[in-house]
Amino acid sequence: MKIDIVTGDITTRHVDAIVNAANSSLLGGGGVDGAIHRAAGPELLAACEELRRKDYRDGLAVGQAVATPGFRLPARWVIHTVGPNWHAGQRSQDLLHSAFAESLAVADRLGAKSVAFPAISAGVYGWDPRVVARTAIDAMHAAETKAVELVEFVLFTRDMEDVFVAAAA
Repeated sequence: MKIDIVTGDITTRHVDAIVNAANSSLLGGGGVDGAIHRAAGPELLAACEELRRKDYRDGLAVGQAVATPGFRLPARWVIHTVGPNWHAGQRSQDLLHSAFAESLAVADRLGAKSVAFPAISAGVYGWDPRVVARTAIDAMHAAETKAVELVEFVLFTRDMEDVFVAAAA
């Protein structure tokens, strides 16, 4: 599996799947989550509401992942994952690792050849970006995939890209 690290807007990536740093409600929020919901259109919210009604009545657990169609995005699928919130006392690196690993596993089960990830939990959830980057890279290296050939880490700033590049070195 090839790993690319770029600065950019994850909502514009031409990959099979993008990962959404969602909150447990799955009903949209700020940051990456809000941007993905806006770009995908109202159909994404409707799909997430359906997930909540059927399979995730209590919301999506931290470290887990679930997919919906991408609707108006260039990506075919959106994989929603909930990273741990440092400010809320969710300080288990295992949960952070799980958010990346479970998202990759969902992408693989979907048959996605390419998947783009944001820096899960490094924004408003308050995790140290260096820990997030190391954990993300380690999760990719530890994974065994059948379908996924390319993982992109799509970071919003050049500084975050530099952190991921250093972690991958």
